[in-house]
Amino acid sequence: MNESKQCKESFVVKTSIVLPPDTNSHGTLFGGKLMAYIDDVAGISAMRHARSNVVTASTDSVDFLHPIYQGNSVCLEAFVTYTGRSSMEIFVKVIAEDLLSGKTNVCAMSFLTMVAIDENGKPIPVPAVIPESEEEKSLYNTAKERADIRKKRRKDSESRAKLYGTHNS
Repeated sequence: MNESKQCKESFVVKTSIVLPPDTNSHGTLFGGKLMAYIDDVAGISAMRHARSNVVTASTDSVDFLHPIYQGNSVCLEAFVTYTGRSSMEIFVKVIAEDLLSGKTNVCAMSFLTMVAIDENGKPIPVPAVIPESEEEKSLYNTAKERADIRKKRRKDSESRAKLYGTHNS
């Protein structure tokens, strides 16, 4: 197995300005656009950690805490908080800034699970993570609880998929 890595080795920052095509009829960033940004930075963070290709296994709920308006900058910060054998939990924080006033808000937070894969799409081992800052340690220490919730949610989803199936079944 690869050596352990510090959380900061997977740190990713992406900043964009919110332009008119990115907004809804309220002049705020489309939620789906923000979710794509979240998946993008989480994927880059996971690839930095694993140094392999990755796939998204799950995205925890995304709570939109504050609107992100046209003309704001939107900054996403991501890093790997915890690892399993082949999976990685990535924390993503979204901050909006009114570029004229300088006012900032944390607008959303999310946890994603990415799985490292080989050239055949099979899961491969990833390095363990070493939390250092208080934020990193807090996220690391609460990761197992989030993982248990994800596993239960996945089982529930699998059961529903079997129950409801497709219209062709």
